[in-house]
Amino acid sequence: MENITLLIGIVIVTALVFDFTNGFHDTANAMATTISTGALRPKTAVAMSAVLNLVGAFVSVEVAATISKGLINEDSGIEPAVIFAGLVGAIIWNLLTWLAGLPSSSSHALMGGLIGATIASVGVGAVSFDAVVMKVLIPAVVAPLVAGVAAMLATRLTYRLSRSSDEQEVAKGYRAGQIASAALVSLAHGTNDAQKTMGVITLALISGGALGADADPPLWVIASAGIAIALGTYLGGWRIIRTMGKGLTDIRPAQGFAAQTSSAVTILASSHLGFALSTTQVCSGSIMGCGLGRKGGAVRWSTAGRMVAAWGLTLPAAGLVAAGSALLATQGDWGVTTVAVLAVAAIAAIWFASRREPVDHTNVNDVEADTAEEAGVVTAALQAVAPPPTAAALEEAEAAARSGKTAVSAS
Repeated sequence: MENITLLIGIVIVTALVFDFTNGFHDTANAMATTISTGALRPKTAVAMSAVLNLVGAFVSVEVAATISKGLINEDSGIEPAVIFAGLVGAIIWNLLTWLAGLPSSSSHALMGGLIGATIASVGVGAVSFDAVVMKVLIPAVVAPLVAGVAAMLATRLTYRLSRSSDEQEVAKGYRAGQIASAALVSLAHGTNDAQKTMGVITLALISGGALGADADPPLWVIASAGIAIALGTYLGGWRIIRTMGKGLTDIRPAQGFAAQTSSAVTILASSHLGFALSTTQVCSGSIMGCGLGRKGGAVRWSTAGRMVAAWGLTLPAAGLVAAGSALLATQGDWGVTTVAVLAVAAIAAIWFASRREPVDHTNVNDVEADTAEEAGVVTAALQAVAPPPTAAALEEAEAAARSGKTAVSAS
């Protein structure tokens, strides 16, 4: 019994560590556009986001119920060691994508970790694939598309409504609007992502016999998850903020307001329905949508392509790491200890690698624009297939070059 109690404690601490990484990994969701347009100073933005993440954690428990009751069958014999292994897989993937500056899904990392660890230790039958498809995979595809289209239409509408107004005055107004919409996204993030950790801790307590099978998260679980994600948010995932704020498209205040409002509405609606969607995918889709919505705007598709590839890899990659961890962790105390030591070593290695090129609030907006993609994909394609110059054009160029040489000689 003492071993089980200790293991549950380890799982709870590990879950809160994941929640902390979720916070700084996903700070960009709410604040990247606000920081990139200068609506708020970087440290002020992350502080506001942290407070609202904490408030959002107390708003609802629908998503927590999806994790604790719907994803894994509680009566399948799953042990706390398996949940521990799933969390390790999610944490390692979160940190690797943070190091690369890729806004991948912390939510899918967590679910992939839980699914991979469960299959490796208990079997495929312990996973409720109906819930995975209906409440995870389908929202993963639909939500960013819906948010992207909504942001594109909202961007076009805002520019149409303000086309006869003074540009500088409009920009000031939209910067104020950005602050309000960023606050709403932060609140929505707390209602969705903080609950996932609540669900994992509740699942661990159920598997250890500390709670009944249909129990909701206790108040102390809600509070601890909210505090952990708020602390992570305040730390600021500056690498991912740079990618989302400057790497996908050049965002102006009107676009930022449209993107954040679309994201907030999508996330809040999904939280109400109990969909454990990726807030990262929703916000990234909105940013790409607002880039397409502005006339002359361009999305940097090479960055978007790397980001989408990371989305596709998240579930299987976190699942594979978690499956390997589960095979070790279920061998007994020595297995759990080995997984813990390896996880700490991996985290330390990733942190030291990040120190080679640090990104923080002082240089988060210092990024050179990719001029090859500024004009957009269509322009680049047209330039690539431009017809060869005619003979007359070549003769004119040669004559111009000769006249230039003559002028230089005369001088």
